Amino acid sequence: MKDISDDYPEPKPAPTTIATLLKRLIEKGAISYRTFGNSREYYPLVDKSGYFSKKVNEIVKNFFDGSPSQFASFFTRETAMDTKQLESLKAIIEEQLKSKKP
Repeated sequence: MKDISDDYPEPKPAPTTIATLLKRLIEKGAISYRTFGNSREYYPLVDKSGYFSKKVNEIVKNFFDGSPSQFASFFTRETAMDTKQLESLKAIIEEQLKSKKP
């Protein structure tokens, strides 16, 4: 917990706040820990990609009626992407389309 607290800028959260956060992450199955004497070493149970994928799918479901197309439309209009970024996104989509063809 000290390492987590040390990474926060001032004003640092109270130790009870950090403990509550860690407890909730354990209850949600996001992290676990190993005990070493009086210390605990926390580690993730989900990888970043899996977590991010789950959250994006929740956003699509909850805010865009489950429509990836509506999400993509919103994302490309509202994120101030320049032409180069849009072309890069287009290339990613085209690559995915090629990989899906029989």
